[in-house]
Formats: sequence, structure tokens, C-alpha cells
Amino acid sequence: MPADTTYLELSEDSGSAHKFYEVTVDGTDVTIRYGRIGDHGQVKRSSFTTEDKARAEASKKIGEKVRKGYAPAVPGGRQKRSVTRRQIVSTRSTAHAAPILWRYASGSAAFGIFVDDDVCMVGNEAGLVTTLGHDARVLRQFRLPDGVKCIVADDGWLYAGCDDGNVYDLSGKVPRLAYRIAPEIDIYWLDIHDGVLGVSDARGGISAIDHEDEFLWQRPGRGSSAWMVRCDADAVHQGHSAGVTSYDWRTGAELWHTDTRGAVLFGWQEPGKLYAGTSQRQVVELDKNGARHRTYQCDAAVFSCAASPDGRFVFAGDSSSSVYCFDSSGTRLWKLATGCGSAYSMQYHDERLYIVTTNGTLACIDASEAAISAAMGGTLPQAVDVKAPPAMPTVAPSTTVEVVHDPADAAGGVVVECVEDGGRLRIRVVSSGYHQSWQVQFPKGIREPGARYVVSGIREAARGGFYRAYGDIRRLR
Repeated sequence: MPADTTYLELSEDSGSAHKFYEVTVDGTDVTIRYGRIGDHGQVKRSSFTTEDKARAEASKKIGEKVRKGYAPAVPGGRQKRSVTRRQIVSTRSTAHAAPILWRYASGSAAFGIFVDDDVCMVGNEAGLVTTLGHDARVLRQFRLPDGVKCIVADDGWLYAGCDDGNVYDLSGKVPRLAYRIAPEIDIYWLDIHDGVLGVSDARGGISAIDHEDEFLWQRPGRGSSAWMVRCDADAVHQGHSAGVTSYDWRTGAELWHTDTRGAVLFGWQEPGKLYAGTSQRQVVELDKNGARHRTYQCDAAVFSCAASPDGRFVFAGDSSSSVYCFDSSGTRLWKLATGCGSAYSMQYHDERLYIVTTNGTLACIDASEAAISAAMGGTLPQAVDVKAPPAMPTVAPSTTVEVVHDPADAAGGVVVECVEDGGRLRIRVVSSGYHQSWQVQFPKGIREPGARYVVSGIREAARGGFYRAYGDIRRLR
């Protein structure tokens, strides 16, 4: 019997939805291809014991999509539509200039930022992720398939969420696909805690996804344009056009909702506190029970915010290319001009304020008291313009893995195996001393049924119930 293909599309003239869903049944195999119209999309294949079971699964999947509004269509009939981007009209600040120590031009507008004791990272709308040392040397670059929405850390792992609907693990030598998010979700922001992914979308929806890409829950949310999501051990906190809402990470039950009296355009969290930058020129500080604690007043809409870990300082970036610092009582300490665009995202680390901006700059601002006082008096350091080495290779996401032929080369690592379970490929531990039934969070693009791999190590998730692989991955032959 020839293969049977059903092709569906969902496209809204006034909405963000513009995607396809294709199901092909070929004997006992079912192939599902999905994504944004005009792209090749993602592909998932499953095999069943009989043709009847394969067709029943295909019918189930098609029915689910039809109930969501998908309809039969002809491939190529609709054209590709651009991905939703945040639009900011940046104006020039009239404040004193900020004391910028160094700046790196990434090449296009940038949302993604990550800073720790060792490195600074910027991810831009072209999909380029650049890692620099604190001495402003460019160390390496990754090229991801689409624009980088954000870069987030989860314990020892580092992830980049992209406009192609995927989340990539940047923790190893090469980026690898970590999560595939459903194509109907137009990602605005995401965050990860202990392997659980929180995703906030264009329509204001909120989702929690586990380490195997399976939805724990989905909710429509209270507002639209949900630019904030922050996850912790207890909840997923979402900011949107109607304020901030908190949900239980296990069930999706609403815990509380607070009206911020302005659309939330960015969010930050510290232990016990949430900070929401709003369209009403404020950073609103909330306790994690939803109580409003304090507001920090700016002079224009707030598109980014951050706080020092000790809570002494709160920072904000507005649409007029200014950055602010407040003390913990809400008093404005200073307002300075970036000179390189409005800050889409920011992070404070060790008396430095790092920002990524509308023109794609990653800038390091000296936020020490002495440097700020000097800047207010008109004395600035000589900013260093960082350039990437001309021959630097750019690493793309990989689906290949080094092969180990001699089992002795696997000594010191942990051996895991890929098994098929209910039509999905799972990873379980083979080495002794571990729960053999627990799944292992492991890159999607390199899984092959029956294959064994050796990883540098695995770590039990803080919530328990599954492991997370880290370090180098090699395949045992």
C-alpha cells in the first residue's frame, strides 16, 4: 500500500499562528513533520507493531490538530511569514554617559545575555552566540539556526531559546538540541529550573515542559504578549499585559495574580523576590507570594531590569537608551546614557552592569561607586571596542558524536543506552550504581535505538526521578 500523507495548516491573518502539520503513514511507520509555514520544520518518526495501530495513531494526531483549527491545505500555497519580534523605537538619552569599560558589536539586535564568574555571553537576532572573557577577549562563537530569544542557566547547564522553537544546550564543546517546543507556541521568553522548562508566548499562554519535551501542563494565561517567565523550585512566574501570575510548576494551578498597572515587558528574579519592568515606566518589586513590595520609577517604558544578589541595588534599562540604578528603598541613585542603544536585557555581576542592546552591542558598564561618581562629573574611562578574531570558527548545532571503539576509553565515564519506549527514544543508565528505570536528559539529535554512549557524568535532578547528563558525549561502537 502506498504511503498516505495528510497536510494541514493553521494561519491567522490577524494572529501569530502560521504553521503546518504533516502526517505520513507508510506501513507500520508514522512520520510527523511540523513547523512554521515556509520552513522544512521538525520531523518525528515512530514505528508500530501493526499497520492498524499506525493508522490509528495518525488519525489521533490529525484529529487533535483539526480540533485546534488546522485545515487541509496544499504545500506552498501560503508564503513564509516573519517571526514575531519585539519592536522598540529607541530614542537618544539626554543623561550623562555611562562609564563603559568595553563593548562588543555582535552584528544585530540582541536579547540573550549570560554572565558568570568566568564568561560573558551575547546571543543576537541572527542566531550568533559569542562568548567573551571578562578581559574582553572573544573566546568562541556558536551559530544557531534562528534568532536567540534568551540565554538561561540551570545549575551547571546553559541553554539558548531560539525563534525556531527549539532550545539548545550550550554547555558542551558544541551546541546540541535539548528541547523541541510545539510549533503552535510562538515563544516570547523561557526559563529553566531543574530540567523543567517554562515557556511564555505571544498570546499570553504559559506552558511547563519536562526533560523529555512532554507537557506537564498548558494554560492560556490572563493577558497577552507574555515577555516574562521565571522559574524556581516551587512555581513558574509569568509577566504579561495584565500583570504577573504565578503557577504551581507541577499542576499549572494558579497560585496568585498581581496587577502591575502596566504591561510587563521584562522580568528578573532573586530568592524571594520578583522584578517586573513595565510599560508604565516602573520596575515593580513583588514578594513571591504576589504582594507588591516596592516600585522604582523611571522616565520611559522599562524594557529590562536586574538586581544585585544581596538586594542592595535594582537596575533598569528604558526605551530612551538610559540605564538606572536604585537603592533598596526605591531611591534613584543615578541615570546614565548607554551610548549604544536601549538595553533589551541586562545582568549585574561583581560591580559591573552588562547590557545587550537594540543595535546588538554587549557592553560592560563599571557600576562601582567611584566610577559612577566620576561619570556624573564628566570623567569616563576609555572604552575598548572588542573585535572578534577574523579567523574564528563558528560552531553550528551538531548531530554527530565521537565514536569510541575501545571500551577501555570509556573508563571514568557513565554508560547510557538509547531504548525505544512507546514510540519514543529514551535514555537509561547502564552503569551500575544508578536507578536503571530512571530516564536521562540527553540531546535529542544524536539518539539512535540500541546505541550506547559514554558521558562524563550524570547528576540526579534536585526534584528526583530522572538524571541529567553533562560533559562530553561519545558513542560506544
